[in-house]
Amino acid sequence: MNKIISRSLDLGCGMNPKNPFDAEELFGVDINKNIISLGVNFKNANLSTNQIPFEDNYFDYVSAFDFIEHIPRCALGSDQQQTFPFINLMNEIYRVLKHEGCFYAMTPCYPAVDVFSDPTHVNFITTKTGDYFLGKNPYSSIYGFNGYFEPLEYRWVNNSVGCKSSRNIQAELKIFFRTYIKRNQTHFLWKFKAIKNENL
Repeated sequence: MNKIISRSLDLGCGMNPKNPFDAEELFGVDINKNIISLGVNFKNANLSTNQIPFEDNYFDYVSAFDFIEHIPRCALGSDQQQTFPFINLMNEIYRVLKHEGCFYAMTPCYPAVDVFSDPTHVNFITTKTGDYFLGKNPYSSIYGFNGYFEPLEYRWVNNSVGCKSSRNIQAELKIFFRTYIKRNQTHFLWKFKAIKNENL
């Protein structure tokens, strides 16, 4: 009997793809064609205009660290019709995740200055943005989103939280100090579960 291997995809992976769930196989996608990621199944793609270059229901996890703020909310397609690249990306994330697969994202969140400092940030995220993608009939369905995510975690974090989904007590105490004592919250964390069982 073949062993089931867990797979994780890191979007906008750069030279250092992240693996927050310690999946056995790590994949990465980035717009930069010159990336050499040793030990990672890497594909080049512009996810503002193209699909995620993997098949349906392929991943147990998809991660996005400091990435979704670079995906435009609105754009003109090649036919000069309005498109919604951010909605399309969320559809793609849902498509490549397995049933109960996890989307794990950390992004700069308003009103943190990190949201506006980088001139390539074009998608300004608030604490309410993720709400548009949650539940059986999410509000973003009127714009073409056809997924169903349930929230597992949805909260402010310090950018130094790192890229692990689970941490030890010492790490949690450091995060607590930085986040709540120093009040240096800059990013919002989304940990969403993809629901694909039509009977639910």
